[in-house]
Amino acid sequence: MVTKNNQGEVLDFDWGRIVWLVSGAQGTSNTMTFGRVTIKAGHANPRHRHPNCDEILHLLSGQIEHSLGDEKIVMNAGDTISIPTGIVHNARTISPEDAIMVICFSSPDRQTEGE
Repeated sequence: MVTKNNQGEVLDFDWGRIVWLVSGAQGTSNTMTFGRVTIKAGHANPRHRHPNCDEILHLLSGQIEHSLGDEKIVMNAGDTISIPTGIVHNARTISPEDAIMVICFSSPDRQTEGE
């Protein structure tokens, strides 16, 4: 199944945007969730965790500081991080331009809980 660029589920936030391209809710996968995230320059998404799935984040452009539990990691375009189930995390853009990344979850019904 192909999801065209303009067919994703778009969620806008004050810190940026998520476009869900593949998920159980969309009927496009029974095993995974996949999307594209933009975090505006100087902004961060809230710290959160996923109690039911692992996450892989791949940074396409920009630079972020990614928190993973108590650790902070600077990531540049081309870097990838694997986030285990239940670990609190978030990303903050530290480049002058927006950060754009793709994210993938090991569940078709990704759950999110705030810190």
